[in-house]
Amino acid sequence: MPLLCVNGGMLYDHSMLWPALSPLAQTRQLILYDQRGRGLTEAPSDPASASIEDDAADIAALRRALGIRRWDVLGHSWGGGIALLAASMDEAGTRQLVTVNGVGPTNAWMTPLREAVGMRLTGSQREDFDRITDADLERPDSEIQATYSRAVYPAWFADPEMARTFTPPKVTSATGAVILARLRRDGYDWRSRLRALSIPTLVIHGEDDALPASVSAELADLLPRATRLLVPHAGHMPFWEAPDLLFPAVESFLAAPLPGSLRRSV
Repeated sequence: MPLLCVNGGMLYDHSMLWPALSPLAQTRQLILYDQRGRGLTEAPSDPASASIEDDAADIAALRRALGIRRWDVLGHSWGGGIALLAASMDEAGTRQLVTVNGVGPTNAWMTPLREAVGMRLTGSQREDFDRITDADLERPDSEIQATYSRAVYPAWFADPEMARTFTPPKVTSATGAVILARLRRDGYDWRSRLRALSIPTLVIHGEDDALPASVSAELADLLPRATRLLVPHAGHMPFWEAPDLLFPAVESFLAAPLPGSLRRSV
């Protein structure tokens, strides 16, 4: 069964997940792609109208274009949100779903996340973080969005030493900036859509993520067929900080026969 992997970051391309997820390629075909207007994928004709719903709809279109009848889907961070929306639009084509430190079913996590990130940053990253206001982030300015994404990156790790090892490139995307600004300005609420999602889902979350673990609890409680896994001593990137736990858990979940129902884990 192919596994589509949806990266987060909203400004970035599939390199956010490759080669990080390469252990999964030992047993299955992995499919990674660049979202519209990011990486090597062309921007929409009118980037100003781009939305996260467009990103989600593209996933079903990609499956059909590749001639795949059904696949499993894994999404990380904002990619988790895209994966959830995509599965709700394409249940017939989605067998199982995995979210890794995915965003919540509403935008209520944004304020506590910003507070938690601010407490973890120092030096020039903290200066850039403090300089960029909430009002700035509600503007579709690709330079501001890119500067903010790089400034907050160290806060995603539970291990400060690992945070110093990984530095993301400065990437700008007019399409990604528009989508981020709209989500931050207008908010969102996917609860009614997700309550109806019948696809078995594994909700994974690093216990020490700046994105509160309560977000994953809310998501797992909302989804009718969800199992939740908290990863100890890991932040937003458990595929780097806890690979020995993450990858076997994903493999076991995806390889198991589909039951009539899944027991909820909290």
